Amino acid sequence: MGFRRETRDDDNRRTNSLLDALDRASEMRPDPDADLDDFETVVLFGVGNDPTQPYPPAGHTYPRRG
Repeated sequence: MGFRRETRDDDNRRTNSLLDALDRASEMRPDPDADLDDFETVVLFGVGNDPTQPYPPAGHTYPRRG
């Protein structure tokens, strides 16, 4: 059985999917202008990245799929 590494495109698709879901969830709340709850904040900051920094960081690779 072979394993393949995830790619930047795989990572970007997953990130965009999470952000789309967060956007849909925030549109469904009774007060769309309310602050994000703790989980939403973790998702938002967890998928964010600094474009000036290499990703994945030196010494790391994308995870394997299997």
